[in-house]
Amino acid sequence: MAVNGTKVAIGFIVAGVLMVLLGTLMCFVVPVIIDDQVVKNTVIDPKNEVSYTMWKDIPVPFFMSVYFFNVLNPAEILKGEKPMVEQRGPYVYRKHCQKDNITFHPNDTVSYLEYRQYYFEPSMSVGNESDVVTIPNMLVLGAAVMLENLPYVVRLLISATFKSFKEGPFLTKTVGELMWGYDSELVDFLNQYVPGMLPSTGKFGLFTEFNNSNTGLFTVFTGKDNIRKVHEVDSWNGLTELTYWRTPQANMINGTAGQMWPPFMTKESTLPFYSPDACRSLELVYQRPGEMLGIPLYRYVAPKTLFANGTDYTPNEGFCPCRQSGLLNVSTCRHNSPVFISHPHFFNADPVLLDYVQGLHPTEEQHGLFIDIHPQTGVPLNVSIRLQLNLYMKKVSGITETGKISEVVMPMIWFEESGYIDGPILDTFRTNLVVLPAAMECIQYTLIGLGLATILIAALVYHRVKAVQKEPVKGSQKKSVIISGGCTHAGAHTNLIIMFKGNFLCLLY
Repeated sequence: MAVNGTKVAIGFIVAGVLMVLLGTLMCFVVPVIIDDQVVKNTVIDPKNEVSYTMWKDIPVPFFMSVYFFNVLNPAEILKGEKPMVEQRGPYVYRKHCQKDNITFHPNDTVSYLEYRQYYFEPSMSVGNESDVVTIPNMLVLGAAVMLENLPYVVRLLISATFKSFKEGPFLTKTVGELMWGYDSELVDFLNQYVPGMLPSTGKFGLFTEFNNSNTGLFTVFTGKDNIRKVHEVDSWNGLTELTYWRTPQANMINGTAGQMWPPFMTKESTLPFYSPDACRSLELVYQRPGEMLGIPLYRYVAPKTLFANGTDYTPNEGFCPCRQSGLLNVSTCRHNSPVFISHPHFFNADPVLLDYVQGLHPTEEQHGLFIDIHPQTGVPLNVSIRLQLNLYMKKVSGITETGKISEVVMPMIWFEESGYIDGPILDTFRTNLVVLPAAMECIQYTLIGLGLATILIAALVYHRVKAVQKEPVKGSQKKSVIISGGCTHAGAHTNLIIMFKGNFLCLLY
């Protein structure tokens, strides 16, 4: 019995050691397997059926929410008074993106055109596209600034042209007309006699170029040769650098196309991407960790230097001529129109901009932009890109439509493009990248814990068995007397008599 107990204890010790070894091995092997699967499914490859389909035709619902700055005192502005605005919106549009003309190249890159379409969502909006708002007339006030250096006589003729087409300094139109275009005789006249001056040849609207259009020909790396380069832009419209800006650094095309990033991100990583709408590369920085329905994430936000002017942030000198910090001059890629991009309500901008306009109330929660990234895969879980479109306007001598307007950067609209993973995609994402790895981690630590416990208990049992074997029997010591033909009691009680090779073995005590 004692021998069997020893063997059993040794068997359990061996089993415990094997469990510890297996659990320890899993600690090293499982992360490698998971990372290998991430790499395999991150590469842009038609063989990756699920991930390729998601990349080609993004199934996540994206929305564009548009807010107008309705001008409350247009007559007073023409007299030189401070503009007063009220925010109207949101007017929400569902955005559908789909890649087309996909072509793979031998150097492990792929080119494509991404088309976008917008569909109005009345249930998510505060009103409808028939709502009427008043904003500055870019055709008049923008053109006045663009042409202010022409001879005075020419400016008088331009002013007369505005009057003949009944174009005033402010527009009062429906949301739908301002968004997607309205008929204008002045636009038809300019397209006929000054071709190329306007971005569109049909109706004139703030987002006419956006709907049913593409963002240009992107060529990005597939990640097949180097997963750290997946989604990074190799060229845009055949260009490896831009021509809009004043320095090589400002003209660089950096980062991805703004939809996905390379996997295995750290808190030191940044989110660079090229935005055709902003005509430049942008870069977000890490702010804090978080989670979304149990999925770990890193939040990246715009640094205060993103739209800082060259005086406050030297690397941005290439984007000048600049005005106050917080404004990006995009006139060079917007037909020289005096248009500036900023954060909504001049968030993170020079406070003086808020003094020029009444009705603005910037907060980080409502007006800061952010992207929540799953760091292991580089997949955005929650996105909110918020930008504001502003018009620089002032009095221009000879163009009477400008009246006595004070020099001001006037906010017109701001918009938010947002989207987040939800539904079956989120469930699949959570299962493959959260639940299964967590289960494997639980198994490996359970094996280690159970193995250590087994070794400890088995060692104690083994030690106890050995101790029992060495203990003497209580009472008098046993005596043995071998007598041929019988047993001698020797003063003790006979306990057992055994016949052994013709002799009696008497065990006495």
